[in-house]
Amino acid sequence: MISSNDFRPGVTIEIDGNVWQVIEFQHVKPGKGAAFVRSKLRNLQTGSVIERTFNAGVKFPAAQVERKTMQYLYESDGSYYFMDIETYDQIMLTKEQLGEKLNFLKAEMEVSVLFFNGSVIGVELPNSVELEVIETEPGIRGNTATGASKPAKVETGYIVRVPLFVNEGDVLRIDTRSGEYLERAK
Repeated sequence: MISSNDFRPGVTIEIDGNVWQVIEFQHVKPGKGAAFVRSKLRNLQTGSVIERTFNAGVKFPAAQVERKTMQYLYESDGSYYFMDIETYDQIMLTKEQLGEKLNFLKAEMEVSVLFFNGSVIGVELPNSVELEVIETEPGIRGNTATGASKPAKVETGYIVRVPLFVNEGDVLRIDTRSGEYLERAK
């Protein structure tokens, strides 16, 4: 059992048969009344995010989520195949199971596949990925001080806002949590 006082980012709990991961939390001790915990939780099965407030000390069952490192192999007819690095077993995930993570998935990329009670509930990508720009307007020399941006299409088909100096063929580091441009990869 996990107490609401023990919330930390990344802790997984079970509420009403669903697996939730703590994204953010804040312990609040008002001058009058009982302390409580304000939290932001992500449903690992659906990806939805909610904000909930719990009384301090409320206990929840710990969700035993197993993480396996797997390598993304290929896509075929809307099915995405992953291979367990240790056992070489393969699993297939659908477009719905992957959701927005498809924007950052490259062949041979290693990801963590999350299992709960023997079934796949999600995929965790690295915090950032390096993707090559395949389509964007030409860069203009000296246009770095204005803070302006332009759209760029990367090799996975994802469109990201980038500074004006980025050109086709550049490799970008993109944050997989927010989908934002971080920097050009060296």
